[in-house]
Amino acid sequence: MIVKIQPSVISGTITAAASKSSMQRALAAALLTNGETTILNPGHSNDDKAAIEIITALGADVVVREEQVIVNSFGLSPRSSEINCGESGLAVRMFTPIIALCDKEITINGEGSLLSRPIDFFEEVLPQLGVSIKSNEGKLPMTIQGPLQPKNIEVSGSLSSQFLTGLLFAYSAAPNPILTEADEMMNNNLSETVCIKVHDLKSKPYIDLTLDVMKKFGMDLHLTNKDHETFCFYRETGVERNSGGIVYMVEGDWSGAAFLLVAGAVAGGITVAGLDVFSTQADKAILQALMDCGTNISIEEKQIVINTALGNHGKAFHFNATDCPDLFPPLVALAAYCNGTTVIEGVSRLQHKESNRAITLQEEFAKMGVEIILQDDLMMIKGGEVLKGANVFSHHDHRIAMACAVAALQADGETVIENAEAVNKSYPHFYEDLKLLKATVSLHVNDLTD
Repeated sequence: MIVKIQPSVISGTITAAASKSSMQRALAAALLTNGETTILNPGHSNDDKAAIEIITALGADVVVREEQVIVNSFGLSPRSSEINCGESGLAVRMFTPIIALCDKEITINGEGSLLSRPIDFFEEVLPQLGVSIKSNEGKLPMTIQGPLQPKNIEVSGSLSSQFLTGLLFAYSAAPNPILTEADEMMNNNLSETVCIKVHDLKSKPYIDLTLDVMKKFGMDLHLTNKDHETFCFYRETGVERNSGGIVYMVEGDWSGAAFLLVAGAVAGGITVAGLDVFSTQADKAILQALMDCGTNISIEEKQIVINTALGNHGKAFHFNATDCPDLFPPLVALAAYCNGTTVIEGVSRLQHKESNRAITLQEEFAKMGVEIILQDDLMMIKGGEVLKGANVFSHHDHRIAMACAVAALQADGETVIENAEAVNKSYPHFYEDLKLLKATVSLHVNDLTD
């Protein structure tokens, strides 16, 4: 699909899409919770659909409606010997330890760019937990067979916090953790304890989101967290697990909303509703960047108001995106309209995304006249000049497509985005939402205009 965007002044109110980070974690928790779970404000992105297919293949019965998803689960009971994670990095990293709870041999596969992402973390960690594993030289497909047996281990969180999320879910749901050394950290009334020690943990706010979901599903009753470095699980005699009857509301998505907020800063005053300013989502840090560059912004409890557009008169800013690497694309679009050189830290987090986002952003924004310099872990964006309308390519990366669309709103001519359907991965209604904000956007599929 090709999308054409004309220079536009936008206005109006839009409600943020559902967070796929919140949605997928809720689906994992629902799978591991006996009984019925109702998920409100569900996401319908490709990644969300992949997670639904995964929990269905693992034994859950799922009813999908526009306004809610109902999950009935009575424990892991795989219906298939192969699980497909689509293109979702979170799905493969989160569900693999959960799948490893099963004693059945299961092959985990994926599609598109997911096939090139490294999973050697599991080759190192899962055998320590009694799980056999065979991968394709550290990449998908991989075949595993459990059951996973929680033990005291040390892991690295340097590549992604999503691996730890999967282990936290699996340890919480495992029936009988094995005590491998004397427990000197807990009180005497605790019978069994196992700990995950993690070093160099990146994206800590996403672990906070995981812990928040676990709390709402009653999965954290036997979990202690010490400074995001040691996570200990215990079993207390006579205490039963939580089961069924849970209603979970999926949060609005700060990751997708970041593009809308930047669009407002660039091209007009708008209101984005449905966002929780108290959320643990890492990408709410976009607010700090917007304030630092001089955006006239009002932050309310359930909505964010961009009062007036910056145009190309924003101030260059310095931002550390190490814990929120998904903000790089909207931050680049914002920096393009800020006078001077904006510096963003955390480039090393961009290599294993849907594309190598540092290089992709550099290539595509160069077509629009924006120079991006990469130096060690820094990205430097020279902004303030009038952007050029151009033909750009998403590289099959949803966030690159959205960044180019936002940057196009105040370019000096038409911008054409090829492979624009990449947004379906996380935000399938993105272009329609831009239209609702009065942007001039046209979609072209097989030479037919929608």
